Amino acid sequence: MELREYVEALRDELVTASAAGDAETRAIAERLVAPLESAVRLTLLKVLSAAADEITRDLAPGSVDLRLRGMEPSFVVTPPSGDGGPTEDATDEPGDAASDWLAGAPGGARSGATARINFRPPQEMKEEIEKAASRQGISVNTWMVRASAAALANSRRAHRGKQQFNGWVQ
Repeated sequence: MELREYVEALRDELVTASAAGDAETRAIAERLVAPLESAVRLTLLKVLSAAADEITRDLAPGSVDLRLRGMEPSFVVTPPSGDGGPTEDATDEPGDAASDWLAGAPGGARSGATARINFRPPQEMKEEIEKAASRQGISVNTWMVRASAAALANSRRAHRGKQQFNGWVQ
């Protein structure tokens, strides 16, 4: 969502309103418009954030989050799950490595249980993770769950594929 068009519309309205006054009034209005731009943008962000909070209360257990990318806000909607199961953080998409792994996890995310861990990657890795998640249109948390589930699934497959032989060979 771009705020620029709303900020510009308000600026135009202020300039139009000042046109009713004398030259000094118009000059003052034009000088005030530029500093007001950041205040208007901040106020609009506060309004959008309050709206997202209100919608989240009505949508619970789903949610609406307001995120900023640069100076532009965007909404991330996590709809409520139809069966009380996982939402965005633990996906249930067919063929997804996370859902394949979670399907075999007794008492795992499919039962609604989640856990929190601290992960402190190097800054460069963090930036790459954020880029990868953004490219896929998912949150960093969802990307991390999927990447971890895929790594665990690969690890289990590699472990099952190993064969050990004992004895003597002549």
